[in-house]
Amino acid sequence: MHPSVLVFLALGVTLTSAGTGLDAISPISTSGFQCMANMGYVFYIGRVGQSNGGIDQTGIQNIKNAWNGGFGNVDAYLFPCHSSSCPSARQQVINTVNALRNGGAYFGMLWLDVEIYNWPSDQWSNQQFILDMANQCRDMGVSVGIYTNNNNWQNIVGINWNGVAQYPLWWANYNGQQNYNGFVPFGGWTWPSIRQYKGDVWGDCNVGNVDMNWYPDGVGAPHQKYK
Repeated sequence: MHPSVLVFLALGVTLTSAGTGLDAISPISTSGFQCMANMGYVFYIGRVGQSNGGIDQTGIQNIKNAWNGGFGNVDAYLFPCHSSSCPSARQQVINTVNALRNGGAYFGMLWLDVEIYNWPSDQWSNQQFILDMANQCRDMGVSVGIYTNNNNWQNIVGINWNGVAQYPLWWANYNGQQNYNGFVPFGGWTWPSIRQYKGDVWGDCNVGNVDMNWYPDGVGAPHQKYK
């Protein structure tokens, strides 16, 4: 899921050096983040909204630890819940954002995770669900991005649906390369803002089960923390 630097990328700001980061759902200590920051990692994205409709307190703590460990760019992501007992799309965003704010976990952007997992077969209703989440982010003053890839998008909403193309794309494609090679435009996106290039690996600093991410433009100094 993409750090606060992506707010700048979305606005078309030209930055300088590339950035490597990670997302993970397992707990990471402040010292773990400090170690990774010393090795050159610059951003972290933590899960907060869970697929069961709950709030991931580990993710909230990880976000705080990442800031305290020296990371300059930290975001959150929401993995939506689709069972009949789950809150509405808008309420899931409300719950996620309020949990972050009430927990003192500052974040640059909330990424909406759109991947094949319990989504209904009705693509029109799925489109509306995503629009509702994105619009609720906007109503709460939260910057929003979309995590997905071509296959997920085609199955969930249809490959050509471009209803949220105005938001940054976090593209999941595991070829192990820090580049955008192989990207085929879809959903109105002509280019990603960030790439998840490797999944479920044992990371540096003895931090396990992480996903590796990359974006081509970075900055040397931390950005503003957004509430």
